Amino acid sequence: MDYAGMNTMQKTIIHKLSEKTNRNYFYIKRDDLIDFSFGGNKARKAEKFKEDIVAKKADAIVTYGSSESNHCRVIANMARSLGLKCYIISPEEKYEETYNSKMIRMFGARIIKVPIDEVSTTIDNLLERFKKECKPYFIPGGGHGNFGTDAYVDAYNEIKEYEVEHDFTFDYIFLASGTGTTQAGLICGQILNKDFDRKIIGISIARNKEKGEGVIIESIRDYLCKDINDYLHCVNFNDEYTLSGYNKHNDKILNVIKKVLLKDGIALNTTYTGKAYYGMLEYIKKNNIMDKNILFLNTGGLPLFFDDMKGLIK
Repeated sequence: MDYAGMNTMQKTIIHKLSEKTNRNYFYIKRDDLIDFSFGGNKARKAEKFKEDIVAKKADAIVTYGSSESNHCRVIANMARSLGLKCYIISPEEKYEETYNSKMIRMFGARIIKVPIDEVSTTIDNLLERFKKECKPYFIPGGGHGNFGTDAYVDAYNEIKEYEVEHDFTFDYIFLASGTGTTQAGLICGQILNKDFDRKIIGISIARNKEKGEGVIIESIRDYLCKDINDYLHCVNFNDEYTLSGYNKHNDKILNVIKKVLLKDGIALNTTYTGKAYYGMLEYIKKNNIMDKNILFLNTGGLPLFFDDMKGLIK
């Protein structure tokens, strides 16, 4: 089998933004510029899974996610580039056509829509059936798990390298927090570097604080394989800006997305990065954070920006 496709993960750039809220200095880490399938944190995680897929000589990939899922788009693209079959289990509730779902089909993945309470059993049954026919490989939704966490330990180390090179420190790192693996990886990097002079703030795109923090803590424990009670203060998960759930947004978020595009030429989206950027600014104002170096992690999702166009252009 010809395992072509993705390249070894490259470091992503950090540069300054025009944002000036509360006299802070804003920077952005451009994981949206990772050079596979429109980039983003899912592409960074997928590279880790790809290495394991190749090592295990799998010939089919099974994963799950919504019709807006950047993860499913990246995995479907990766499977196609590797010459593997791909199956996407997706909850049928409120399933809508998006640029991501259209590309998933273009990549030849099979989308299996089921009620949300049947997703788990459908995955189990599919994997059990495939084990008799081929070598299936299961990837949890959002790239959750130690491979996904490890991808963002790498990203944290890249941030540290930038700080050393430029002789300054980020006081805050903000990001969109969904399944929690990206934030868990950054926190693991923080713990491994014994680097506690900054806060990593996850802006929830859907989950409430209890569930969001719980999943992040579990991911950190799984990755570090030790008790982390001394590091629970590192887990900062803010659920004040979810607007009642996944893929929910308002005009304020649309205005922030438009402002960043017009001033910095960077496309955010209402589902993840735009909501998180808006939440970051609100958090900074609410907590009167001033004169700090602030890094925003652009976790990507460019195709979702085009789904938002109807709201941006009126």
